[in-house]
Amino acid sequence: MLNPQRSLSELPKMSAASQVERAVLEEEFNWLLKEEVHAVLKQLQDVLKEASRRFSMATPGLESQLKQENFILGSSTMDQVKGVLTLQGEALTQADINVKVAKSSQVLHFQFREDKLWKLQQIQDARNHVNQALGLLGSRDESYHFKTGAEVNKLMDAVMLQLTRARNRLTTPASMTLPELATSGLMKMFTPPMPGDVMVNFYINLSKLCLTVYQLHVLPPNTTKNFKPAGSSVLHNPGAMFELNNNRFEVSHVHKVECVVPWLNDTLVFFTISLQLCQQLKDKISVFSSFWNYRPF
Repeated sequence: MLNPQRSLSELPKMSAASQVERAVLEEEFNWLLKEEVHAVLKQLQDVLKEASRRFSMATPGLESQLKQENFILGSSTMDQVKGVLTLQGEALTQADINVKVAKSSQVLHFQFREDKLWKLQQIQDARNHVNQALGLLGSRDESYHFKTGAEVNKLMDAVMLQLTRARNRLTTPASMTLPELATSGLMKMFTPPMPGDVMVNFYINLSKLCLTVYQLHVLPPNTTKNFKPAGSSVLHNPGAMFELNNNRFEVSHVHKVECVVPWLNDTLVFFTISLQLCQQLKDKISVFSSFWNYRPF
């Protein structure tokens, strides 16, 4: 409905001003689609290539061989568990673990068999997600012309999904039941073989490599203790119970030691930077989109 205070002669002028503003915005938006989007994609590729490189650092002077790093896991407040783990990319190639048995103070010593290595699935998955994000970015080279903001947003959403999954794999270790842990391939990695009352687990939590050792005791068949099997968890507490091969067990002691892996910390920083770049580009697109959707005249 026309404003009675406004003359008809004013309307074409306002419409012309609106058209000029729209033309300027369209020109800016076209520049964004043609130039700035590709500049951001290049930044993202550079950052993610650095992240990908961290997963496969070469040995100085031997570019074909992945770098081996030794990490000492222990605690200044307790000496029940000590370990030296050798990490090579996504694989633990050696583990040397000393466990002091709670009751007897006897020290048990285990290490990986010579023919064994243990793949850390979390690192492997995170690396795969980074490479998938790089593949998405590489599918739109500088000669590609984005036609709409929605097309850019779709690409950013796909890249952000891979980066979020990569980050989540490092920040969220897998939950396991105690029977799953007891029967996992990890228990068959050691020499001498692990006794039936000791279990170990390795996992990544953020930028830390973690080792958990569980000491168990067998519950007598005629025990009056209320037996309640524990569910799935990253870290089980003393008192947790489970049944395996018709025997019932209770966790008597839990020891967790950890150390920081510097290059994992780097990758988490790269994920954060990349996600911010994606979101900033989406925000710029949305500024223009909100203008197109708001028609004052």
